[in-house]
Amino acid sequence: MGAAAATGSLIVAASGSNTYGDGGQPPFGPGPSVLQGKELPSFRFDFSAQKPRTSDGGWAKEATVLKFPVSEKLAAVLMQLVPGGLRELHWHANAAEWAYVIKGRCRVTTIDPDGRSEIVDFNPGDVWYFPRGHGHSIQGLGPDDCEFLLVFDNGYFSEFGTFSITDWIGHAPAEVLSKNFGVPPSTFASFPKDEVYLVKGEVPAPLPPEPVPGSLDIPALSHRYPFLAQRPQIFEGGTLRLVSEREFPISTTMTGGLLQIKPGGMRELHWHPNADEWQYYLKGKARMTVFGSGGRARTEEFAAGDVGYVPQGFGHYIENIGPDDLEVVLAFNSGIYQSISITAWMAANPALLLSTNFGVPQSVFASFPKGETTMPD
Repeated sequence: MGAAAATGSLIVAASGSNTYGDGGQPPFGPGPSVLQGKELPSFRFDFSAQKPRTSDGGWAKEATVLKFPVSEKLAAVLMQLVPGGLRELHWHANAAEWAYVIKGRCRVTTIDPDGRSEIVDFNPGDVWYFPRGHGHSIQGLGPDDCEFLLVFDNGYFSEFGTFSITDWIGHAPAEVLSKNFGVPPSTFASFPKDEVYLVKGEVPAPLPPEPVPGSLDIPALSHRYPFLAQRPQIFEGGTLRLVSEREFPISTTMTGGLLQIKPGGMRELHWHPNADEWQYYLKGKARMTVFGSGGRARTEEFAAGDVGYVPQGFGHYIENIGPDDLEVVLAFNSGIYQSISITAWMAANPALLLSTNFGVPQSVFASFPKGETTMPD
């Protein structure tokens, strides 16, 4: 959305007496320092404006804490592969990987520490999850380019500093490789000397209906979840899909979501007690407000291609301010999904208590919702 959205941000600073000194907040634990000031930082990042790393196999661009300081717990990569384009065999030492396929088709290969492997094809709306350290590759299947979103449970993760097979083999002595693989040292003369990262190759043949007996040891927990095949939760103002460890057992450290809000609808005031929330805006136009306590709140507008972030425990809500449906991919850094809505909280308390708390008659609360609304119209 560019400069217009940035200048349109609304910042409400703490007012009145300050119980906690110049910082305006009680002491934080080991949280990001950007959250400790009198004003909240931006929770918006313009992914579309980032310069990608390109090759003939495709392109990739990332959003980490280095450019998006508030996102200390989660990082992301947007990647596109041409037909046959390969994100080479690699692993991530410091983060698990959760992914959502936006468009196109791709094939993933994986291996776990027990030597069990899996080769799976993915379609738009599918999700994958790779535990930290598991080896994997991704290849575009065509006929069109494949675009997908990768989210990692470490804000300091960098896609451009991962462990790639060409990088390692290219920097190992040929004599060592000869001993390791049982082939002559000359075998590796034509191997790449540096990381290839993304490379273009032939589109692989379709997978057989069933694996050839003895060809691979399939892990008990699949790395693929067909997210769009899930029946959504339906509300007056939109729909919500969630995929946690409960639905996708291998996804032990991350939960995904797909949020759709009708024009004029909103995701109600709520917070997540156990996780940070990472957002990628697929379609539409939104306005999100984040509440950071001490009178601090920040409101920003989002459009397709933007990233949003909400720290763990921070109150927030999202409004659809455009003429079309709003679609947002969500990722949380916990395999267990938790959310507390302000309507459910108030409905769970006696009217007398609410009257005392807000200083208004009990009758005021008679028309309030009797439970969580999630997405009012």
